[in-house]
Amino acid sequence: MTTAPGDLNATTTMSRFTAAIADLSPAEHGFSHLDLEGARARAELLDALPLARRGAWHGRLVPIKDLMDVKGMPTTFGSAHRTRVATESADLVEYLLAQGAIIPGKTATPELGMTGYTEPVGLPAPINPLWPGEHRTPGGSSGGAAVAVARGLVDIAHASDGGGSIRIPAAACGLVGFKPSHHAVGGALSVQGVITRTLAETAAAHNLPLLTPERLRIGVLTTPLLAETEVAAAALKAVDLAAGELSDLGHEVVSLRAADLDSAGLFESFRKVFSHKVSRVSDPASDIVAWFRETSGPDTPHEAILRLEGSAAELARAWGVDVLLSPMLAFSPPKIGAFAALGPAGDFEYQTRWTPWGSIFNMSGGAAISVPLDIGGPRPVSIQLGAVRTDNTRILGLASQLHRITSEQR
Repeated sequence: MTTAPGDLNATTTMSRFTAAIADLSPAEHGFSHLDLEGARARAELLDALPLARRGAWHGRLVPIKDLMDVKGMPTTFGSAHRTRVATESADLVEYLLAQGAIIPGKTATPELGMTGYTEPVGLPAPINPLWPGEHRTPGGSSGGAAVAVARGLVDIAHASDGGGSIRIPAAACGLVGFKPSHHAVGGALSVQGVITRTLAETAAAHNLPLLTPERLRIGVLTTPLLAETEVAAAALKAVDLAAGELSDLGHEVVSLRAADLDSAGLFESFRKVFSHKVSRVSDPASDIVAWFRETSGPDTPHEAILRLEGSAAELARAWGVDVLLSPMLAFSPPKIGAFAALGPAGDFEYQTRWTPWGSIFNMSGGAAISVPLDIGGPRPVSIQLGAVRTDNTRILGLASQLHRITSEQR
């Protein structure tokens, strides 16, 4: 982070958090576990440190997604049946603690992070605060993280993205969700990141500058890439608004055709690799996780992995652009329970229709970001900027050029 060490009073920050969360249920605050006593004690210890010994994350509350271990806290993996208490912390957690962060708890995720919505097994499902009283999903799999940030409980929350799991909940809750680039080799789909309210917070968390990029060639795609579905008028309006803004700023903006890419073949390879992640998980398993396990089989999908390893070059050849501009979600967040009610195959198909552009960047390894825009309606609507032939810094810089029309939560 760029905040100077010592700028935050950890005890005061923790007191505000405790007061804000006191009257909220787990479905409302998005946490699967809270350690308020431990967090308060840590805040006091941090504030006792001399300024010279305070880290870059001093006093910042950073909840951890409940797929990652924090020593002494339960890790549920999104299921009451899989819960265990961690005896060690993950490397990322150790880094955050060494830099002065406070971990107040763990945020809700679906079982093993396998869905684009967040309905943990045997645990409360978080409710999207952007749609009060409507019991809509906040997206997933980092849904609890998005709820905690959207409610203003924290400024930043740890998240991860293996198929859109940072960008989907960020878009559903009107937040900034950045999937940094990753080396898409050997079937690697997932990368660690954060969900925040502003681009500045996101850039700082990744230690990246917000620079104005050179003139880029931006391809606009509003036709669903990975499924057939109707795209909401609001989503189309958001993309049109962003395209106009970027064109006015001097970028070359061109239209793309979904048919120029063999997206069906790529997505089938993605499904095989994604499903194989749970090919050996034990029972009891939710219907959707059991379905992934049964459809994957025990053998490593080598051909699918090789296909995905070539997907970045395939995107560049098919479209010849630096950046893809698309909607992030095809339509508004469905009600909680709507996906699972369709049975596993229908569930997965509905998820793909809801977010038919996101996972292409998990296949390619390219950076991608979900940015909420103000289109004049009651809620922000998010667009996605994805790297085809560019990098993390330029994607963040391009997103920052949309500042005049963004709907960042202050």
